[in-house]
Amino acid sequence: MQDATAQMAMLQFISSGLPKTMVPSTIHCDHLIEGTTSPQPDREGKFGGEADLSFAVKSNKEVYDFLATAGSKYGVGFWRPGSGIIHQIVLENYALPGLMMIGTDSHTPNAGGLGMCAVGVGGADAVDVMAGLPWELKAPKVIGVKLTGKMSRWTSPKDVILKVAGILTVKGGTGAIVEYFGPGVDHMSCTGMATVCNMGAEIGATTSMFPYNKRMHDYLVATGRAPAASLADSFKEHLKADEGAQYDQVIEINLSELEPHVNGPFTPDLAHPLSKFAEEMRKNGWPTELKAGLIGSCTNSSYEDMARAASVARQALAAGIKAKVPFTISPGSEQIRATIARDGIMDVFDKIGGTVLSNSCGPCIGQWKRTDVPKGEANSIITSFNRNFAARNDGNPATHCFVASPELVTAYAIAGDLTFNPEKDTLVGADGKEIKLEAPHGDELPSRGFDAGANVYQAPPSSMDERGKLSVQVDPASQRLQLLSPFKAWNGDDIKDAAVLIKVKGKCTTDHISMAGPWLKYRGHLDNISNNLLIGAINIENGKPNAVKNVVTGAEGPVPATARDYKARGLPWVVVGDENYGEGSSREHAALEPRHLGGVAIIVKSFARIHETNLKKQGMLPLTFANPADYDKIDPTDTISIVGLKTFAPGVPLKVVGKKKDGSTYEFPVNHTFNDNQISWFKAGSALNAMAAAFKAGKM
Repeated sequence: MQDATAQMAMLQFISSGLPKTMVPSTIHCDHLIEGTTSPQPDREGKFGGEADLSFAVKSNKEVYDFLATAGSKYGVGFWRPGSGIIHQIVLENYALPGLMMIGTDSHTPNAGGLGMCAVGVGGADAVDVMAGLPWELKAPKVIGVKLTGKMSRWTSPKDVILKVAGILTVKGGTGAIVEYFGPGVDHMSCTGMATVCNMGAEIGATTSMFPYNKRMHDYLVATGRAPAASLADSFKEHLKADEGAQYDQVIEINLSELEPHVNGPFTPDLAHPLSKFAEEMRKNGWPTELKAGLIGSCTNSSYEDMARAASVARQALAAGIKAKVPFTISPGSEQIRATIARDGIMDVFDKIGGTVLSNSCGPCIGQWKRTDVPKGEANSIITSFNRNFAARNDGNPATHCFVASPELVTAYAIAGDLTFNPEKDTLVGADGKEIKLEAPHGDELPSRGFDAGANVYQAPPSSMDERGKLSVQVDPASQRLQLLSPFKAWNGDDIKDAAVLIKVKGKCTTDHISMAGPWLKYRGHLDNISNNLLIGAINIENGKPNAVKNVVTGAEGPVPATARDYKARGLPWVVVGDENYGEGSSREHAALEPRHLGGVAIIVKSFARIHETNLKKQGMLPLTFANPADYDKIDPTDTISIVGLKTFAPGVPLKVVGKKKDGSTYEFPVNHTFNDNQISWFKAGSALNAMAAAFKAGKM
């Protein structure tokens, strides 16, 4: 669990009444550290990694103390602030071939780079697993990606997933596991395979996996797990696809022909081969002047990534050239930071003008206190991150964010121009001579081994007696943490005459439903964070975000305030949405908030997998139009009844009955994917309610 999602997961686990977790579990403090790239008054005029970490430890003390003590009491390992990004730490310490793991973050499949079946889930799913309950998933399809050939020059593993994203789009992997195979696999590093699996989240995939090979063996040995490598070797015939395995879909990529890619803006599946990128920039009128380059993140912060980026920077330094734009580096872990500092890579980044941020997510998840561009001003940035939805990185919806490999991002930061093509264009050195950058290179693993750096891990007490003496306190007046109250159980009746809170137009990710950035500080306080409910979603009625008409008063106001008004009046409400509703992060707050503010159902054309499950867990009804055209029948001023709940059963559609202002009605069927167990969650009011009842009854 990362710290932003761990708060709610641990609060839910505490509510279950269980004394300890039944499976090995960890908390990683990586999301709550805000990155700065210019002097800040609240950091005594300083900025960057050390200043940001120091500030975070003070400002988040209440949350960190809660997570540390809750971890100790319930048997959960605690990785302190500054330890690094959850997925890099998992790869270095926990990921093992053939094992299964779930994580409360959508990029958990990063561990597929070590042959692990790693799936991102919401916190309620994590509570099930921590409680020792079976974890269930609708049987996935399997998409095969056959890799042949060998990468060369500027092409990197990042380009494999950027190409796949362009083919499958942000929803093409929904409900599927992506399995990579073929001779090309053996030409990728273990951490490169992790990069590919990490960004599988951007195509909606349940998880992505690579077969076990020598590159994984070498990485396990390098990270101090030689016995695990030997164990994997002993049954490696089972750590690959069966001979003649059939796939639901097969994609073939020849790595020898694969071009470097740049994807974006505003969506990670808008793929541009490098040779055509400059033309696309000009054709679409996107800002070609670069304002910032950012490398690192959970996707691309391995030793190899940093070494390849540094090889580009060294060439520029040799010609007397520095980065033309702000250039930031986010090390993936304390181990990576310490190792690249020892090996001189950090010094290269410093000399080229880079700012090294803390070992944390930072700008990748919107934790960037950016001050160089006013909000609303169109500008371009390029990152080696994974996700680039509007306002994702800096809170500015006009920022055009492009995604590429760390080495390409470094080249662009040096050039300062997104029409620059490092494969064919030249730079002008300090002596006035033109230079052409050579293709990047970097060691896959450090020749001198990894440097573990500072001690950043807190193990839970081993004895139950010691844990039993610990207490976890939550101040009732806290603005950051709030103990949970159970949601009300179903009243046994159909839903009648619910209001439409908002009819959403177009893309609605979990960032639209529950924004990150400054809202991260409220992840442990359900009522406070509910003030961001759907504030980024576009209202089809007026084309504006966070502006809906109250059907009772007729006044236009913010979405959360309108929802609170309906709740106070006892008026249930629904949300109507478009395709792939809830894509993006595993953020279960996007499901908790509508439930907390009186919502009963989300009716859309299709759902992203994690979000649909999250809604079920909280006692909501995620429903899909049997006929997508029925979306057009609903007006925001209609009232909505949902019929058939008294005989709610798997595979049996429910019915929506809508009533317009003139009294006329319409009806249509809506589908659901509830099974018997999930229907019991709905009836109990939430999965947590059902679990607590089972525990009290001695059935767990």
